[in-house]
Amino acid sequence: MLQHTTQVRVRYAETDQMGVVYHANYVVWMEVGRVEAMRAAGLNYAEMEREGIRVAVLGVELQYKAAARYDDLVDITARVVEVQSRMMRIEYDIHRAADGQLLAQGATKHLFVNLDLKPIRCPEKYYAVFAGAACTNT
Repeated sequence: MLQHTTQVRVRYAETDQMGVVYHANYVVWMEVGRVEAMRAAGLNYAEMEREGIRVAVLGVELQYKAAARYDDLVDITARVVEVQSRMMRIEYDIHRAADGQLLAQGATKHLFVNLDLKPIRCPEKYYAVFAGAACTNT
């Protein structure tokens, strides 16, 4: 299955009054991880959209384990764990790079849709990448 690790640095704007990363930013980081995993596997989301294919988010799961703070380097590992003809599930592990501390774990479920947001079957060329690629960059 497709797997890739992306690193981001926590920006000051991503922290709250307590000096820790605001919880909603983890969902944004999951998107960063997902898009970069696709890019590392040779897929370009903008190109998919030009071909009339979108990957809509059906649901998000997220469990927080520890706090990230300003200027931390954070590793986001995204891995496709299930692919069906019209849907896929991606799981995420988010760690602090300096000490490997698990910060959060989550998952997203996606539906392949056309530009009118109607469900479609994932085209074979994309299905093959999501279901069969193994790309890591740690």
